[in-house]
This record gives sequence, structure tokens and C-alpha cells, in this order.
Amino acid sequence: MPKFVFVTGGVMSGIGKGVTTASIGKLCQFRGFKVSALKIDPYLNVDPGTLNPIEHGECFITDQVWHFNPIHDEGFNPYTTTKIGELDQDFGTYERFLGDFIHPSHNITSGQIYFETILKERKGNYLGKTVQIIPHCTDMIKNRIKDIAIKENIDVLIIECGGTVGDVESIIFLEAFRQLRLEYPKEDTALIHVTLVPFSEAVGELKSKPTQHSVKELQSAGLQPDFIICRSKIEIPAELKQKISLFTNVPPDHVISNPDIKSIYSVPLIFEEQRLGDLLGYHLNLKPKLVEFSNVNNYSEWKKTADLYMQKYDQTLKIAMPGKYVDNKDSYVSINEALKHACAHEQVNLEIVFIDTEQENFIQELKNCDGILLTPGFGTRGVEGMIKTAKFAIEQKVPYLGICFGAQLFFVAFMRYQMGISDANSNEIDPNTPNPVVSMMDEQHKIVNMGGTMRLGGQTVIIKEGTLLHQSYKATEIRERFRHRYHINQNYFNEEVKSKGLIISAYDKTGKIVNAIELSEKIHPFMVGTQFHPEYCSRPYKPSPIYLKFIQAIKENIK
Repeated sequence: MPKFVFVTGGVMSGIGKGVTTASIGKLCQFRGFKVSALKIDPYLNVDPGTLNPIEHGECFITDQVWHFNPIHDEGFNPYTTTKIGELDQDFGTYERFLGDFIHPSHNITSGQIYFETILKERKGNYLGKTVQIIPHCTDMIKNRIKDIAIKENIDVLIIECGGTVGDVESIIFLEAFRQLRLEYPKEDTALIHVTLVPFSEAVGELKSKPTQHSVKELQSAGLQPDFIICRSKIEIPAELKQKISLFTNVPPDHVISNPDIKSIYSVPLIFEEQRLGDLLGYHLNLKPKLVEFSNVNNYSEWKKTADLYMQKYDQTLKIAMPGKYVDNKDSYVSINEALKHACAHEQVNLEIVFIDTEQENFIQELKNCDGILLTPGFGTRGVEGMIKTAKFAIEQKVPYLGICFGAQLFFVAFMRYQMGISDANSNEIDPNTPNPVVSMMDEQHKIVNMGGTMRLGGQTVIIKEGTLLHQSYKATEIRERFRHRYHINQNYFNEEVKSKGLIISAYDKTGKIVNAIELSEKIHPFMVGTQFHPEYCSRPYKPSPIYLKFIQAIKENIK
């Protein structure tokens, strides 16, 4: 039977439940268990695909796309079926730590639960019954959790509940947890509560009262934590662990300190120092299995990786990230991590400079940076500044990597300023442009709904030999993840464009979709735009090849 570990959060959101969940998964991998993570998001959106990144953070794209069809209609009915491949940003953390691709069914939202309940009620599945939150919605949540664990043959499934204990919208999920803990033997489930232990500058000490109140709130929902993870500015001393233990009914050695550190990849090591992995194993009655030494799931191998991110190197690279969502750094969390991966393996420090392209003086900020990564995005706000960024990179020969929207705007800038087509634009920005060098994909013209309707998920990319992309991946066929409605219009690729050094370096299998463009090395040190998002497949122990090539190009350019 699978084991279930429930992770809840208290005091406030954004204290690192995702990193804690992923780190607990890593502890289980150190002991040879097959582990996966599931995230519950209590919002009413079916998925985060239509949420503004400034409000919610990055939307993470999975390799697979799930056709969520709760009443099993034949075919794709837009009223009863939706594509899900856009998930909460915590799934990026899970994949980077655990090294596995996670299926989109592992993201459960209130929207999905209520959507399925109402559709089934309308179809008559509950005929004669009064449809209620308990048992109908809670049973649905429990069945989703159990089905994933059993079908995927998982030893330990870690379930993170988003938000904060006490939120009205998360009550049904906590109730489902309570019921599951009642149904299963005590050794088959564990509850880990993540809280904030703030440091009072006025008195110079850590305060446990918010944690005490948070646990009482959890207990009022019928849940008693087995472990408490204390997020704090500094390490929690033994005497404070004793105090928290006394007021929460949790053993002192089950109170785990999780202080601020330079790299999140060292969190599993901090937990191991406090024996969390062993204690959790005892609680769940799990006996460790043998793990290959060469496997990154081995403790020693992971420590080698984590140590790379704790070093202070001699050289620091300043990477400009101009974009639309710079008010929330989590809007680009996978890009941030992919840059960290590449820099750590190239043994350089990273300084990311987030630049708002709506500001008047942003070009001056670009001049102080060693490289430019033009970010993904949607809509018209800040776009002209992003196009000017690409123009600056072309003319000043600054190493440049454009991701998705950043690749499209690279092409717009090239057509405007190198080819003299002053009104070149994207149909997304100007639907009536006479020169749509970036246009809507053919299959998107009939789309009405916004959610789950883009070209999503993992796709085959065919790479042209002799290109920077080919040098990076050392392959002619790869698989990367996509999320877009518009694409580069290859009707504008004529002989004159080619003569000025612009190359199509990758297509899809049909040859109809441009997947990457770049400038010839003869005229630019590194100028690449990818329609795909390579950051989603970057790992702390294995950086994305194109991000690694980007950092290498910057180092070479500033010699």
C-alpha cells in the first residue's frame, strides 16, 4: 500500500511549502523509494493558465497534457472537457528536485472538483441524492489522491495543500485529509505542518506564538501534525523547539528548523542533519532500500550538486531580464533557476537584473549587463520596450536568449531594424498590421475559450546541423515544452533575410512551425530565440543545454 504525507501551511502563504514538499520527496528518494508529489490549489480556476503571473507567479508547463473529462464524453467537448498542462509553479520545484516528469492530474483545484461535481449532477450521476460538499466533493478528492498513488505504483505520495490553514476555501481539502487519516492505519499517513517563526527585531528573538495559533487552527479541523517545519530567518534553537513541542503536542525531535539559506537545494541536507528522513521512515514504517551510488537520488551525489550552489565564485555575471511581470520575481522562477543551474556548473556567480520595459531609462540598465534574456509573456503592455531590447542586443552584439515571446520579438526587431520593414509586428500586438511577421497559428483561429487552448506541452523539435542550437544539444531531434498561440511567420524568410545572417535553426516535425531562430556566429557572438521553454527541463544537476551555451557565450564575450 502507498504511504501518504500531507503538507499544510500556517501563519502566512509563501513560506516555502513547495520546497519543503520537494525536499521531503528527496529524503524518500535517498532511501530508495518511488515518490511523487501532488499539489492542491483551493482557487476556483480549473488551472492557473489564465492567471496573471504578477498575482500568482509562474505557470509551469508539464510535458504531458491531460484531457480532463470528468463525465467521459466521446471526443473533445469544450463544455465538458479541458486540456490541462498549465500547473502551479510548485510543480517546477518538484520536478527539479525529484528529477521526474509529473503528470498534470497531480494538480487538484477547487475548480476541478466543483466542475466535475456539477457536470455529474447535471448528467444524473447523483439521481435521487442531495449533492453535498461531504461526502460527494470530499470523496472525489480522496479518490483522486488514492488513484494516482495506486495507478503509478508510488511508495510515498506527498500531498501539498496550497494556501494557509484557516482559509475558508481550503476547508474541504483539510476535511478530505482528516477522512483519509481516519480510513488508513496510523503508519500509512503523516501530517507535516509548515509554519513561520518570525524574528522580532525589537527584542532580538524568535517568536513561536504564531506557530502555536496555527497548529490550534489545524487541530480545530480535526488534524494533529506529526511534524512541524519551522521557517525562520535563523536556526531554531533547542529550547524553542521544546517550547513549540509543549504547546503543539509534537515531540521535540519532530520540530524541524528550516532557516533562510543561500540555495534551496541544500534544504534536504538540513533536514537530514535533523534526522527528518529517519524519523519520517520510522513513523511510516518504511525500511530503506539500496540506492545506486552514481544516481543523483543518492545522498552523496545530491550533496555534490547542492554544494555547487553554496559556493562564492571569482566571477559574477549580470544578466538582464527585461519583461512585463518583473514586479513579482516568481513570475519567472523556472528561468531564474535555469540560469542558476548554468552559472553554478560554469562556476560563476549570477546577478539577475529585472528590468521594467515600460520605464524610460531601461536601455541604460541594459548597458550595465553582460547578457540579456528576453522573457516570455502575453499582450501589448511593455512590448515596444522589449522590441527595443532585442534591437539593442542585435546592434551592440550583446549575448541574447529570447524565450517564446522573447523569440518572437527578436524576429520583429530584426525585420524592423535590419530589413527596414518599419511596420513589422505581431498579430497579437496589432491584429491589423500589414506585416504580421508573427502570426496566429492556423489551428488557433477557431478557438473561443481561453483556458487550456494553446499549443501546450512537450513536442518534438527538429534541429538544423551547424547551428548554435545544434552545438548546444548535440542532437538533431529533441523534446521540449511549448505554450503559445502565435508563431514566427516563415513566409518572411527570404534570401535577403538569410544573407543578413538570420537562420531558422529548428522546426517542428511538419516543418510548418518555426521552433527557433538565431543570428549567424559570423555576425553575432550569441543571439538565439526559442519558441519552446527549455527552462522547464533544466535540472540542478543537469542544466538546460541552451542556457548553458548562453552562459558560456557570455563568459567568452567578456574575456
